[in-house]
Amino acid sequence: MLFKGAMVFQDAKLHKKDVLISNGLIKSIAPSLECPEAELIDATDCVLTPGFVDIHVHFREPGFEYKETIETGSKAAARGGYTTVCTMPNLNPVPDSPEHIGQQLEAIQNTSVIEVIPYAAITKGRAGKELCDFAALKGACFALTDDGSGVQSDEMMLAAMKRAAQLDMMIAAHCEDNSLLCGGYIHKGQYCQEHGHKGICSESEWGQIARDLKLAEQTGCRYHVCHISTKESVALIREAKARGVNVTCETGPHYLTLCDADLQEDGRFKMNPPLRAEDDMKALIEGIKDGTIDVIATDHAPHSAEEKSRGLAGSAMGVVGIETAFAVLYTKLVKTGVISLELLLTLMSDAPRKRFGLAGGMKEGSAADLCLIDLNRKYTIDPEQFLSKGHSTPFEGWEVWGDVLMTIKDGRVVWTQE
Repeated sequence: MLFKGAMVFQDAKLHKKDVLISNGLIKSIAPSLECPEAELIDATDCVLTPGFVDIHVHFREPGFEYKETIETGSKAAARGGYTTVCTMPNLNPVPDSPEHIGQQLEAIQNTSVIEVIPYAAITKGRAGKELCDFAALKGACFALTDDGSGVQSDEMMLAAMKRAAQLDMMIAAHCEDNSLLCGGYIHKGQYCQEHGHKGICSESEWGQIARDLKLAEQTGCRYHVCHISTKESVALIREAKARGVNVTCETGPHYLTLCDADLQEDGRFKMNPPLRAEDDMKALIEGIKDGTIDVIATDHAPHSAEEKSRGLAGSAMGVVGIETAFAVLYTKLVKTGVISLELLLTLMSDAPRKRFGLAGGMKEGSAADLCLIDLNRKYTIDPEQFLSKGHSTPFEGWEVWGDVLMTIKDGRVVWTQE
């Protein structure tokens, strides 16, 4: 395939170039290329970028296939321009042993249309009581996390970081202090107070981040913080980076584009951590602008329609967003001049590859994992059109710009517009 006339994202910049792919690899990138035997793709006025990487998704298999499967999740990811995703361990069985993670790896091998790499759990059963055998899991997993719950014991997290540092493995932490939750399910802010809901305080997140940063500094562990949502979290991580702590972090599209003032009495606005105050949203935006926040990850978390139909109080926590992430962020942050397109593409593709040592990128000889985007294509987000089994999104009905026309994995088209 020969892409002609695209704005190619390479080395953190956009260049008008042609790209030839052959035998699953990027064969050549140059201002002008010809190849009579290649399929010609007119990419004029489109962006050609390395496929996006999402280091935080829930594909629910094994154990909860009624919510999502590896097949449906990977197809939804391809629709959103993603060629690599990393799946979280709140599954049944929990991927806490080679045998258990093997069940997920088998499903990935048989049904995924893109690269899917599983996380392994930090503790057995994600119960926080006993460390998994990290050495036995190392070759099969992306990194270590108990995502869905925080590691409550300081001693357990210290032991995990020491062991992970010895094995050069990454700890990716869901930071949440259960003792501060008090039955809350949305942010403890103005909307919560005005509508009689139970709130989740910001300290339940940033307090555990503060603890973990001290432990990471002490142990030298490679440490990553999942889905940060508060201004205090941003400040703590910024300060830790300045001290030389080996830490990175992520936030999600919903935290960058919505706050608790946007809440409605609908389960599609319920996720964990919750939508915070406007000041928190602004701090997160500053965090991606100054490099404190390294990666944007969707935390794609599908549930059944019934599980999301019980309002803010009763619905399951989690929303979907892997099919709409780029368009939402391009529309709300790039077209409005808040950040550059180059920064958005970096946060969604190059940065996660660099931090987590993943192959790929826009360079000759790399795997042809690519995404072609028409920035001038406008559409309305309609969950009924999603490829994911999950349809609950706070972005329903939004008019957005920037549609994925084609996604290519290892030189093979895995998504294309009809």
